Amino acid sequence: MKNPLGSEVSFEADERWAKLPPGWSWTEVAAVATDSRDRVFVFNRGEHPVMVFNRDGSFVTSWGEGVFARAHGITIGPDDAVYCTDDLDHTVRKFTPDGTLLMTLGTSGRPSETGATSIDFRTIRHAGPPFYFPTNVALSAAGEIYVTDGYGNARVHKFSPDGRLLLSWGEPGTGPGQFRVPHGIAVDRHGTVFVADRENSRIQLFSADGKFLDERPDIARPCQVAFDAAGNLFVAELGYRAGMWPGTLPPSPNATGGRVSVFDSRGELLTRWGGGDNPTAPGDFFAPHDICIDSHGDVYVAEVVMSAGGNRGLVAPDCHSLQKFNRRGSM
Repeated sequence: MKNPLGSEVSFEADERWAKLPPGWSWTEVAAVATDSRDRVFVFNRGEHPVMVFNRDGSFVTSWGEGVFARAHGITIGPDDAVYCTDDLDHTVRKFTPDGTLLMTLGTSGRPSETGATSIDFRTIRHAGPPFYFPTNVALSAAGEIYVTDGYGNARVHKFSPDGRLLLSWGEPGTGPGQFRVPHGIAVDRHGTVFVADRENSRIQLFSADGKFLDERPDIARPCQVAFDAAGNLFVAELGYRAGMWPGTLPPSPNATGGRVSVFDSRGELLTRWGGGDNPTAPGDFFAPHDICIDSHGDVYVAEVVMSAGGNRGLVAPDCHSLQKFNRRGSM
């Protein structure tokens, strides 16, 4: 697709990039990440939770069968350690690239106390300790672990590399430093923490110690944020046509559907594609949930098609749950 802003960069959609083994499938892809060799780790809600592919889409291996309650987020560190966020299990687990468990944050199956009564963030009464339906992980340059604790809590937790809780910040609400589903997180090259505050339709920026710095509007329910090698910010936006909470409405009749937006280091919009007008078409989206960029600048976008409304017939059953966007040119 051509960049409508006139930049030299463009992205070519490839919705059938992954070559699954015969008879294999994924119910939906919750998250995607790449390692130091540009191998692609697909965290999905099917029988084989972690599928690993080469950059060309050829299948490498799988692991995690029988381990997870529900796949939600995946992050790979510079040492290729794999951090998997299991929202329904209330844990974050660190694995080797081949699936050997190294560390667990949180207590399996036991949520913290926030007054929440379900996965609906509107039932939260107060902020609490880790975790109650955690969502995603980001790592600092020093290896510190940041976790968004989103559906049943309204906090960001910061851990040392060996898993000690260092601090937490945030509470339910709409003001600075408050959250309504802190869903995605990334740390830029300066150590600034970017949090996708999904149901407030904004990205909030914090210092490493949780001090509020700024917020970025013009975002439609961001699920995840990621940086490319040049420091541009990529945002996977759920939009207002999928995954709406019961009793909520879009801000306008023509509000955007799922899309991807790219911002430079100053927060200026560089390009944007999707919008959900034709969500099953290559390059468009129904329910963007995660995004990552490999060392070549290619972009991978995961979508939770079934749980966001595909199970109610809002899109065809064969709607893509993972697309690769091959990068052409440079920003």
